[in-house]
Amino acid sequence: MPAPPRPTFAGLPAGDPDRLAGTGVAILGVANASPYEIGQESHAAAAPAALRAASASFALSHLDFDLDGPFPAPDGGVVDCGDVATDPSDPEGNRTRIRTAVGAVLAAGAAPLVLGGDDSVPIPVLQAYEGHGPLTILQIDAHVDWGDVIRGNPLGYGSPMRRASEMAWVAGMVQVGIRGLGSGTPDQIADARAWGSRLVTMREFRRLGPDGVAALVPEGADVFLSIDVDGLDLAIMPAVNAPTPGGLFYQDVIELLHGVAARGRIRGAALVELVPDKDRDGLSALTAARLASTVAALMWRGAAPAAGVS
Repeated sequence: MPAPPRPTFAGLPAGDPDRLAGTGVAILGVANASPYEIGQESHAAAAPAALRAASASFALSHLDFDLDGPFPAPDGGVVDCGDVATDPSDPEGNRTRIRTAVGAVLAAGAAPLVLGGDDSVPIPVLQAYEGHGPLTILQIDAHVDWGDVIRGNPLGYGSPMRRASEMAWVAGMVQVGIRGLGSGTPDQIADARAWGSRLVTMREFRRLGPDGVAALVPEGADVFLSIDVDGLDLAIMPAVNAPTPGGLFYQDVIELLHGVAARGRIRGAALVELVPDKDRDGLSALTAARLASTVAALMWRGAAPAAGVS
């Protein structure tokens, strides 16, 4: 008896990273990358499945007012390639498999949308962009993530922007949503600013607004979105590992995404740090899945000319 088809995000067509001709966006789930405790499953390991389940009710044929138009027709322009195989006992293998899968997507001329997993996932994702730069990173996060070595691990969820800064193909960063405690020691913040990262605290975000923050992204840049959902206010996103009051609201993020897409081309994204075990009513997963849907559509619009899609 044939196996039932695997669930896909919002019922989109299933894809294969090795066969993506004509595809604009490829979705990949990643449960684990580089845990602080070897063998311990990530607190966000169940997020890819939760995001797909939350998106099951999305009627993509309807006009989407978050996009000012319909989602790209489910004709293969956006596909779900399933999950990258990961094992919390094998961080080096996880990183290799993530780089390989993302590299295959990029080699096909498509843009990857990675559904994580914790914030160690973007490190190997960004490593796969070697030869595909220069990139500007737009990070949404309550934290700056410039830790160097934490608990003996330089590749964990407290270090993705520090590691990204060491990649020659990363030309700049705009980090949005920083607030409260836990964003890093003063020397880490000084290092981020000395490197050239533009840190936008929530107080500054409220002064500049989404359009003003989007204007910090260089005109014509290729952009990678790193979205840690704890960058959103805990009133709408409580299912996170480090809840922090005072973050972005849903419409703030939608407007910021549109502003960034209007200035440059979104060449990839990772949406991380949803903790389904803390999502008692499923609304955090629903909110995160709606953001992922908007990101996928905006990436498809940017990738369509390169992929030969109209």
